[in-house]
Amino acid sequence: MIQKFSKLFDKTFWKFIIVGVANTLFGTAIMFVFYNIFHFSYWVSSASNYVFGSILSYFLNKFFTFESKDNSLSTILKFVVNISICYLLAYGMAKPLVGAVLTAAPTAVKDNCSMLVGMGLFVLLNYVGQRFFVFAKQEKKS
Repeated sequence: MIQKFSKLFDKTFWKFIIVGVANTLFGTAIMFVFYNIFHFSYWVSSASNYVFGSILSYFLNKFFTFESKDNSLSTILKFVVNISICYLLAYGMAKPLVGAVLTAAPTAVKDNCSMLVGMGLFVLLNYVGQRFFVFAKQEKKS
């Protein structure tokens, strides 16, 4: 059990965190500018974060974090599926959860808080998905 836990938080995890910080700064800026300055909706603003951020994330994680040499279309498709599922789960859960907690708050406050909570949930789900599904290293057969 401890060995599985330590494998989850190895060098690859810390590389993912570094890439995630850069990607989060990039995507978060897009999301909040779209929502608060351009007045796009919650869903358009948060989705824009992941459309633009996912492009950056794919290349940084493929080459730096997971050092994947796989150039197949299936890897790209798995990445898109992973990002889509993580996004829908994270933001789909965040909005009603925050809405239930901040019932009296104005919509803009609830939506901004929901986007922050959604980001946190997304990071956790996305790491697991990329590590063990998208860029999973194939076991070498002896």
